[in-house]
Amino acid sequence: MAYFKDDADVYRFIGRLFEELIEDPELGPRFHSANTTVQYQMRDPESQITVDLRSDEPMRVDLGPSDLDPEVVMALEADTAHRFWLGKVNVTVALARGQIKAKGPVAKILRLVPIVKPVFPHYQQMLRDAGRDDLLEAA
Repeated sequence: MAYFKDDADVYRFIGRLFEELIEDPELGPRFHSANTTVQYQMRDPESQITVDLRSDEPMRVDLGPSDLDPEVVMALEADTAHRFWLGKVNVTVALARGQIKAKGPVAKILRLVPIVKPVFPHYQQMLRDAGRDDLLEAA
């Protein structure tokens, strides 16, 4: 059974995490330096998050449909995204196993992976604060 009941649940946690990430005074500028637009196309439940990290534009997160043209598209289960933000998914291994399918210059995304490690405890705390210990235990 999927961790999230619907797309609103995905946006409430993973979407909000991206929104807070780009506002973070330390991590936001690091992500902005990626100079790309990434779209996460998730299934189970169907949901989509598009993150604009182009250096010549203000950072932006679109939850659901977006008019942005992504340079990188990552297709994965919402459960895989959830486990990633808990620090339990190695992106390189997940790509090799087909758990994550990527289109575009994936090297740009792989360079960001080490930067997100400080975000893992924040995501865990967000789930605790929302009373969603079930999401912490299930993964």
